[in-house]
Amino acid sequence: MGSPYKMPHPRLISREGAALVVIDVQEKLLPKIADKERTVANIIKLIRFSKICGIPIILTEQYPKGLGKTVKEIKDEIPSIETMEKTSFSCFGAQGFKDALVKMKISTLILTGIEAHVCVAQTALEALDDYGVCAISDAVSSRALGDVQVGLQRMRDCGAMISSTEMVMYEILRDARTEEFRKSRILLK
Repeated sequence: MGSPYKMPHPRLISREGAALVVIDVQEKLLPKIADKERTVANIIKLIRFSKICGIPIILTEQYPKGLGKTVKEIKDEIPSIETMEKTSFSCFGAQGFKDALVKMKISTLILTGIEAHVCVAQTALEALDDYGVCAISDAVSSRALGDVQVGLQRMRDCGAMISSTEMVMYEILRDARTEEFRKSRILLK
C-alpha cells in the first residue's frame, strides 16, 4: 500500500529531484576530523537509504593527490559511483558537477561530508540561488566542532535547511506503510 500523500509539502524534503552529495571524506583529512566515526556512520546510513529510495548519489574529492582518496568505508558502499575531483572548495568547481545536476534533474541537494565550514558550506551557499539545500548536521564535520556550528549557522542564515540523518530519512519516507520504510527500518535505529 502506497503513501496517501500525493504531493509533498513544500517545506518537507522529497525524494523527487533530490541528490545525496558526499563531499570530500578522504583518507588524509578524515583522521583530523572531530566526531569522525559518527559522521562516517551517518553518511553510510544515508548512502544505504538513498539506494533503497532511488536517490542519486554524487561523490567528490578535494585535491586527491594531496588529501588521498575517499575513505574505504564509504567507497565500498558506492564502488560504481565515479568520483568528481576538484580543487575548488565548492563542489560547483568540480568539472561536471553542475552538468550532472542538470542531467539528473536535481532540485534539492542533501549535503554531507567534510569540512562543514569550508567545502560543505561553500557548496550550499553557491547552490542556494538555484537549488533547495539541506545540510545534514550529524553527517558533516570539521577539524573543530566550533567550525561545524559556525558553518551550519551560516548555511541556515543564508536559507539552507539544516536537518539530521534520521529526520531527513523520515521526511523522505513520509509513511510507515511503504516498502521503502520496511527496507529502511534497520537504518532507523
